[in-house]
Amino acid sequence: MRAGDRYAAQNRRARHDYLIEEKLEAGLVLQGSEVKVLRQGQASINEAYADESGGELFLVNANIPEYRAANRFSHQPRRPRKLLLHRREMNRLLGAIRREGVTIVPLSIYFNERGRAKVELGLAHG
Repeated sequence: MRAGDRYAAQNRRARHDYLIEEKLEAGLVLQGSEVKVLRQGQASINEAYADESGGELFLVNANIPEYRAANRFSHQPRRPRKLLLHRREMNRLLGAIRREGVTIVPLSIYFNERGRAKVELGLAHG
């Protein structure tokens, strides 16, 4: 995370509950109403984690509340959201989950200098 970045959500408990061995940045596939809620700073990632499904990583249990102005075009608050990583990083993380019993927890969601939503992930031992 750089100086110009802006936090949308933070998981402060993760640094106390887990031993964070490594941090990395991933992109996040979001709908338009989710981006608006993130910019308002209303999201919660305290109970979230990354999990594998079909050879890809998804952010599970992150709560991004519904955007009121979107009415029927709004999103589901706790839906799994796809994480965007390079294939080599993804394979390394999936191997760590399978072998070593490592958990991948989101430490923060923020907007970078280009306005893109990013997730800071941590490889954690509980």
